[in-house]
Amino acid sequence: MNYELITKKMFPDWIRFKIPDTGEVKQIHSLLENIGIATVCKSALCPNRPECWSRKTATFLLLGDICSRRCSFCAVKKGNPIALDPMEKDKILKAVELMGLQYIILTMVTRDDLPDGGAEHISNIVSSIKEKFPERKIEVLVSDFQGDTSSLHTILKAKPDVFSHNLETVERLCPVVRDRKCSYRLSLEVLKKVKEMSAEIKTKSGIMVGLGETQKEVLQTLIDLNNVGCSVVTIGQYLQPTSKQLAVSEFISPDEFRYYEQWAKDNLSLKVIAGPEVRSSYHADFWCKGE
Repeated sequence: MNYELITKKMFPDWIRFKIPDTGEVKQIHSLLENIGIATVCKSALCPNRPECWSRKTATFLLLGDICSRRCSFCAVKKGNPIALDPMEKDKILKAVELMGLQYIILTMVTRDDLPDGGAEHISNIVSSIKEKFPERKIEVLVSDFQGDTSSLHTILKAKPDVFSHNLETVERLCPVVRDRKCSYRLSLEVLKKVKEMSAEIKTKSGIMVGLGETQKEVLQTLIDLNNVGCSVVTIGQYLQPTSKQLAVSEFISPDEFRYYEQWAKDNLSLKVIAGPEVRSSYHADFWCKGE
């Protein structure tokens, strides 16, 4: 999210998104540009990227930078996606090696134009990383693949350590926040199918708050995710990327985020990581190790 485009006066006191202009951050930016690979960390101006990079974690965007869906919260380019980059696997491998990454998150633009939604392409990259760096951990943060079981099988055959798919919001707001092809129930079904196909895999999801949801709806969403076997859920503050996306309805207080974490701890088996600065991949390496 391009938080720099948002007027700072909009932010309450607890919102502090300032990216340190360190030599290390500049060096990694330069390295990524030379390789020709995109990270969500950089393209989304994630406020946590210096912290994650220092812990040898990064999130790579696969299958191009044009999404076939038009979610109203997202600033990723929409339209007719480009052809797949045949060198993407080699670029990822080079970045993993040069950055010394220990935990790699592979996310994607949605590719409804491809017969398998891009599943084989992603699976090949996961397998290649596993083969070259068997000690590294890999999380895939993927689309719903329109619920196609064969695409899910293709992803799982590469044996990622974590399968992640975001609900993004509560059920009532799904038609407003996400593309019309998206479905709250379909997303839950995808997570359920993955757990049924591969019981040992950790599944993960995430939602944004501050879009007009109620506390009761957030708790129901956590219950729904718990019921399909999710291991962890991230909850973060939605921030409007540009004036073209949905406006923020409310800034959620740190106390409410802490409430969601404690409520889940007291009532559910999944783990909730919640906070204004939390994003889908926040502290992903920690909870994957069971810390």
